[in-house]
Amino acid sequence: MNTKMQTAQRWFLGAFSLLVFLLVWELLVRTMHVRPITLPPPSAVLGELFGEWQFYLDHAGYTLLTTLAGFILAALIGVLLATMLVGSKLFEHTVYPLIIGLNSVPKVAIAPLFVIWLGTGSEPKIAIAFLIAVFAVIVDAVHGLRSVPGDVLDLGRVLRGSRLDFFFKVRLPGALPSILAGMKVAISLALVGAIVGEFVASQRGLGYVILSAQGTFDTTRVFAAVIVLAIMGLGLYGALALAERRLTPWR
Repeated sequence: MNTKMQTAQRWFLGAFSLLVFLLVWELLVRTMHVRPITLPPPSAVLGELFGEWQFYLDHAGYTLLTTLAGFILAALIGVLLATMLVGSKLFEHTVYPLIIGLNSVPKVAIAPLFVIWLGTGSEPKIAIAFLIAVFAVIVDAVHGLRSVPGDVLDLGRVLRGSRLDFFFKVRLPGALPSILAGMKVAISLALVGAIVGEFVASQRGLGYVILSAQGTFDTTRVFAAVIVLAIMGLGLYGALALAERRLTPWR
């Protein structure tokens, strides 16, 4: 079976299982007479989505932009910090414990501080998304940079290139699979960070939609926003998985 057929089969099985899940959900809710405020049927949630698609698209766009901004910052700064950690023992011994300590602090606990420092615009959401996502990039990038095979490193030294050439032509390509794996984790964490920021202080975004719908017990709207978030998360992860296949064809 070729790759395209395998991919099509996976998509078909995934779509079929999702359809079965939705049908069972709809059937159970209606036969057991569950109140919509407790658990709305999928038909009501889909009706909410299609009926108010512009509303959800606007808020999803805001959440997407803050997520991508936080993720890009986490990717750039995370790889830079990982490079410095691998290249300098002094930097590793002084900075790495601080990074681990910051990562151990619950981000929800310090989210209000970002609102105090940065205001109620998009900046605190980007900062929280960055803070939650950056550690995953650092850990996997450090692992990748240190896992380059010894014979590859020896070959690079024999060729006697500059340290910059050695990094970009030997270490970075060898570490790229690990770095991209960390980024696939980080993009999901950045989305979580953006939602946390919108929970704390926001007038836009899917996190704001969920929080305001909770206040009015609009369970259907909560489920609709969660579905949009799930689709967004799958799309972002899929985009990075595609980039991984394109950038590391040898894998």
